[in-house]
Amino acid sequence: MSEQFLEVDRLRYELLENINAVDSASKLTKEDSVCSQDVLTRIESVVLDIVTSLSRKEAPVLVLQNRNSWSNVSFDSAVGLHMSSDVSVSTLRSDCASSVSRFALILKVLSTIYKLVQSNSYATKRDIYYNDTQLFRSQKTVDAIVDDISCMLRVPRRNLHVLATSKGFISGDLCYLEEDGTRIDCSSSSTAVPVSSNVCGIKNILSSAKFVLIVEKDATFQRLLDDDFCTKLSPCIMITGKGIPDVNSRLMVRKLWDTLHVPIFALVDGDPHGIEIMCIYKYGSVSMSFEAHNLTVPSVLWLGLLPSDIERLRVPQEALIPLTPRDERKLQSLKSRPYLAYQPEWKKEMEIMERLKHKAEIQSLTSIAPDFLTRVYLPNKLRYGGWV
Repeated sequence: MSEQFLEVDRLRYELLENINAVDSASKLTKEDSVCSQDVLTRIESVVLDIVTSLSRKEAPVLVLQNRNSWSNVSFDSAVGLHMSSDVSVSTLRSDCASSVSRFALILKVLSTIYKLVQSNSYATKRDIYYNDTQLFRSQKTVDAIVDDISCMLRVPRRNLHVLATSKGFISGDLCYLEEDGTRIDCSSSSTAVPVSSNVCGIKNILSSAKFVLIVEKDATFQRLLDDDFCTKLSPCIMITGKGIPDVNSRLMVRKLWDTLHVPIFALVDGDPHGIEIMCIYKYGSVSMSFEAHNLTVPSVLWLGLLPSDIERLRVPQEALIPLTPRDERKLQSLKSRPYLAYQPEWKKEMEIMERLKHKAEIQSLTSIAPDFLTRVYLPNKLRYGGWV
């Protein structure tokens, strides 16, 4: 068993040697924790500006950072994609027909958040939506407004006392306490545990895991559970965000890195979509770049499915899928991202995909043998250092 993890252990030593430099760089830009009184004061400041405008018989406005523009994002190899200091903004005017509705909705949610923080109670985004479904009209409206408020106040969402229901699952050599004292044991080999909706409240984490495996898709995650992967390659931890990861899944991966400092590998489909999902875990997303320091894990490594593996293993042609024009555009977009300059091996893999003109899902490995993924592919990749 010691030989099984020899390369993983060697990688961990390398990561630990670099960790001080990376963490110190991250802390230079990381905001201090925001206390409840700070949140209340920042909300009061917004309301005071509105009242002041009204007293001057001026139309109140709200100024929001443009969260979805690449022009507002900077890249730091120790942090990932983070919001620039000179970010462009948009103005919501209360006297403009196109923005007055959103202006009112933001104030409505601000009022709810103020009450939650003041009373030290919590609500989910879904709770806020169902408090007035006719007003908000969709859950997406509430989700976007909460993130806009978090960005506007420069306060992490958890400090707004607004939680989100998690869609991710976790399994393996891991025990911890929830904030309310509930003990969570993730070591069952047949079932997984939902990722906590309050990751930042987790404490007393216990694990002997040698590595963490991020699994892109739920179907692959369930297959690994069925094949008893966490027992066969024990000790380890598996986590899935079931596709594009929610904030809680990303927070959990970051929590595991901060606590355990073990290698974190990504197992994604050998296609542009899978690569982008891996990049979200590693470097973050444009829309959440204002909270990058709490969400990104730049040490994440690409374990599979590599385009070079498709060639090396001679995956049958009938198991491959031709790249669509949309895939090709996504590949070009990924290759132009600022972090690719720091990942020459990733760029080579993308060029192989372009040359092959095909992509492959992880399930394509079953065309070699039904249990090839868990019996051969993953054990050998981990044993011989087959990551980039």
